[in-house]
Amino acid sequence: MGLAENLAHLQSRLAAACARAGRSPAEVTLLAVSKTHPPEVVQEAARLGVGCFGENKVQEAKAKIPQCSGALRWHFIGHLQSNKARDAVALFEMVESVDSLGLAQELNKRCEAAGKHLPVLLEVNLAGEASKFGYAPERLLAELNELNALPRLAIHGLMTVPPWKPSPEQVRPYFRALRELKQRCEEVLGAPLPHLSMGMSGDFEVAIEEGATIIRVGTALFGERAVRRPEAA
Repeated sequence: MGLAENLAHLQSRLAAACARAGRSPAEVTLLAVSKTHPPEVVQEAARLGVGCFGENKVQEAKAKIPQCSGALRWHFIGHLQSNKARDAVALFEMVESVDSLGLAQELNKRCEAAGKHLPVLLEVNLAGEASKFGYAPERLLAELNELNALPRLAIHGLMTVPPWKPSPEQVRPYFRALRELKQRCEEVLGAPLPHLSMGMSGDFEVAIEEGATIIRVGTALFGERAVRRPEAA
């Protein structure tokens, strides 16, 4: 299927999941994960009505974003090194992957220098996987007030990348745990956090049923990424 057909199928799946959960599709943002896809593909998706895109490498985004429509919204969703914080502040309207107090402080400093305020999501590593970044839940709760005190950052919610499982239903407990952690964070802060970024191409329906407000979808929209093969000798 082409991009238009993929998008229509995605929107149908999204709407059905929302109906099962008694939610409006307007409550869920489709974040198109555009990493490795060229500006022309982003522009085609934009013409079809996709308005929000996610990148996970600052250098790729730095080359791509200026070639795309200025009306698009960009989220950073990968691991962000502190030495890339200045570029991230310049390029993105939200960083979804704040995983330490040190990174948050560096982003705050760069926002101060740029005269900007930056919405962020706090990334949580619910399963404690060594291969993934993110806060352990208890550490997040312990540092939450310090994070919230940074004047140039606005905490909008939480993000997670759960462990891979063969069935979406096996991932549901992680999505539920993130929703429950968000509620605990709201109790600490005494204020609502509007966003839960969770769910990808294979499991976003379950994420929506558990309260996702942002789903990060790449393959189901753009198709499988091409694998570069070495040229034959």
